[in-house]
Amino acid sequence: MTPTTTQPHPVALTVHQSSKVLEIGFDDGANFRIPFELLRVYSPSAEVQGHGPGQEVLQTGKRHVDIVSLESVGHYAVQPTFSDGHDTGIFSWGYLYELGATQDRRWADYLARLEQAGVDRDAPMAAASAGGSCSH
Repeated sequence: MTPTTTQPHPVALTVHQSSKVLEIGFDDGANFRIPFELLRVYSPSAEVQGHGPGQEVLQTGKRHVDIVSLESVGHYAVQPTFSDGHDTGIFSWGYLYELGATQDRRWADYLARLEQAGVDRDAPMAAASAGGSCSH
């Protein structure tokens, strides 16, 4: 694979608590408003993604999650702390760009996975885990 010479970098980053979205503008002109819930259910952490393909943990009960803090990680990422205590996801600029650009498809995928698992989006995580999503 050939390395890319230029990757979009953020020029603006705003946490909107009332609407529960992270707004991020990039130097290529792209501007995304990513809901906190989407960020939480697609966290790049091992706790959510697992340690390999097929080990993803279906997240539920995240509709009302907030971002309580957002820390810079070098010059390449941010690490949010969510109101449910989750704080291990490091969101690179490239991953945030991808999430923003593909959020409609990701929402559809998430809702389809919930339906396939027979779990409601607002179900507590214990109920979702009991459904056999994954165990650690």
